[in-house]
Amino acid sequence: MQSGELIEIPARHGKALKLKKGQAVRLINTHGTQVVDCWAWNAADLADHMSMEATRVWLQRLNPLVGDTFVTMKRNPILTLVEDTSPGVHDTFMAACDRHRYERLGVKDYHRNCLDNMFEGMRDLGVEPPMPILASFNVFMNIAVEGDGRSLNTGPVVTKAGDYITLRADMDCYVAFSACPQDIVKIQGEAGTPRSAHFMVLDQGFPSPPPRPAWVP
Repeated sequence: MQSGELIEIPARHGKALKLKKGQAVRLINTHGTQVVDCWAWNAADLADHMSMEATRVWLQRLNPLVGDTFVTMKRNPILTLVEDTSPGVHDTFMAACDRHRYERLGVKDYHRNCLDNMFEGMRDLGVEPPMPILASFNVFMNIAVEGDGRSLNTGPVVTKAGDYITLRADMDCYVAFSACPQDIVKIQGEAGTPRSAHFMVLDQGFPSPPPRPAWVP
């Protein structure tokens, strides 16, 4: 794909891409109501994938701000959030939906899901992820911590059409997106209807990642 080319992530489906270190991907909430799950892998070591658990330790916060870096299972910087025109409401807690989630919700037939979408996108590139990863970065998903400090509240997406985030690659990596198919729990706006999203690769330069904080274990 060419730099600046607009690529559709069809509603309920997945897409993946490969980034070189220093390139960036801009993820656009085309309709303003869509949650997009995101994963990333070290291109030189597919077992070293982006980790929400390790990233929360690295950042010492629940959700990223512009300038924050996601790290891998081996604590290597992989993606940095360099732009965010949305309200900045994202999620690192909720597991990606999978077929078991929909079975528990009472769906009898196969339901498209983010975990399968991740594999779909990567396999389209000829790449086989070595394991399922439920801990995705859930872009635009509205999950709030309640006042008791322990309960979570799931709300509808609060972005508007055209809002985007931009993630810069801090190593050669693969990135996969899923336009979340969830249509039972209302996370996709009041209508609850999954919609398409778009992304584009950017070759323009962004600042280098910050140095590893001294306190990070």
